[in-house]
Amino acid sequence: MADEDDHKRTINYGESAISYIKKNTLPAYPRSYELWYTYSAGYNQGLNRAVNDTIKTDGRINTEQMLSLYGRFLSPTRLGDRLDEVGSKVSKEVEDLVDTLKLSADATSDYGTALEKAGEKIKSIKDPKKLQACVSHLVKSTHNAVTSNRQLENQLRESKKHIENLQSSLEAIRYESLTDELTTLNNRKHFENSIDRIVEQSRVSDRGFALLFTDIDHFKSFNDTYGHQTGDQVLRLVALAVKQNIKSLDIACRYGGEEFAIILPNVGLDQAAKIGERIRHAVMSKELVKRSTSENLGRVTISVGIAIFRTGDTPHSIVARADRALYLAKDAGRNVVRTEDDLLAEDSEDVA
Repeated sequence: MADEDDHKRTINYGESAISYIKKNTLPAYPRSYELWYTYSAGYNQGLNRAVNDTIKTDGRINTEQMLSLYGRFLSPTRLGDRLDEVGSKVSKEVEDLVDTLKLSADATSDYGTALEKAGEKIKSIKDPKKLQACVSHLVKSTHNAVTSNRQLENQLRESKKHIENLQSSLEAIRYESLTDELTTLNNRKHFENSIDRIVEQSRVSDRGFALLFTDIDHFKSFNDTYGHQTGDQVLRLVALAVKQNIKSLDIACRYGGEEFAIILPNVGLDQAAKIGERIRHAVMSKELVKRSTSENLGRVTISVGIAIFRTGDTPHSIVARADRALYLAKDAGRNVVRTEDDLLAEDSEDVA
């Protein structure tokens, strides 16, 4: 059932992508298809906003604009290029810092040598004028050393600021690579990294976790009726309900399209079901109002499926159980929570 539903949803996205390509008279490059498929699915808020702005200004998108948008929002090398750029700046900053420290070390060494020579020379000076000249030279050397050290301190402070700024840039790139822009939840990549890690941790400890999948009911028809912008509003609404009903250590992700995945560490099935119910009620309790017209669009509902880690589980096996529980909720009429215990009950009925 899950595969069939995914098939229908993704075919609709694909057909929508082809229609956009035809409408804008674009060559059917793989990049064209990827761009319009992503636009249709609403995965990339930045891309959708840029496409909408371009269409609003020019009425359509030409090939050059399409390739430019692809490069900005979808190109696999986009984040890599930014990382390379920041990496080069870090490397240059470190090189400059090393050069500065080397110059400072040389200056300190020269000052030490000058002090040593002056000390030996002073011992043998009897003439007061020569002694005064030697002391003046020492004072001048000391003044130069102090000035050099102050310059070094200023350069070190400046380098520290630059490196902190570059560190912030790296953190921003990392955040972007693991965050869904539309909902600000973690993205699919972050989920896959997290589920691999927590399954491995659960194998070697007594602490398990629950996996909760949610799917927005009738989202495609809602999206088709009211448009992508309103559909985006629905996704944000559900994301907010998720954020408000989980703890800081829980991991909430936009799994794809209108589907969300939540990893709940150290949570059993009964507690996870209560959390699922809280999220479901939170979503259902909010009335959706279309921003552009103030039209009341009614209420949104979600279906929820839950599985818990069991001995021998792999990331694939627990995801499959949570997914089956989600589609059991869909089959039960939607707007309900179903767990893997319900799967066992259904399987028993099938056997009987």
